[in-house]
Amino acid sequence: MRAFLILHGWDNFRPPGHWQRELATALEQRGERVVYPQLPDAAQPRLDAWREAAGAALREAAEGGARVTVIAHSLGAALWLGARPADPAVESSVDRVLLAAPPSPSFLGQNPEVAEFADLTLSSPAADTLIVASDADPCNPEGAEVVHGRPLGIPVVTVSGGGHLTPASGYGEWPSMLEWCLDPRAVIRPR
Repeated sequence: MRAFLILHGWDNFRPPGHWQRELATALEQRGERVVYPQLPDAAQPRLDAWREAAGAALREAAEGGARVTVIAHSLGAALWLGARPADPAVESSVDRVLLAAPPSPSFLGQNPEVAEFADLTLSSPAADTLIVASDADPCNPEGAEVVHGRPLGIPVVTVSGGGHLTPASGYGEWPSMLEWCLDPRAVIRPR
């Protein structure tokens, strides 16, 4: 049995048209178990509250021994890299992780609403992990390869000109993201 845990980013209220919402819907329509929580106070996120909510969502996704695929965007990706649930029994249920458009600590530190996330000590998850990021992300001007990929030993798929991988940069429905969820051998392609 498998399940998908989808974690959104800062100021994201899971709007229709966002690729994560479209992905959740497409997976559910195929009969997959999807846990896509609204993290608390998305406009003014608190690290402890997000960590607790992500932990509860992961436990829900892993119920019944399900193997979990985590798909995290933006601040959700930063949370997973630096403050993922600390319960080893539950974390061991995670098979794969996809981190889309993780923001850089310098960007987070410049924004008071999310500055506490800037000081997280980032670490590579034990599960098979992939980063998908744009070479033109205003939330990671240094680049995901430099900030996250190389230091943590995580492969990075670079999307040329994809901004922060949001609907504003053309990322609503994202067919290759769905393909990747359903088939670990699938390749993530730009929209």
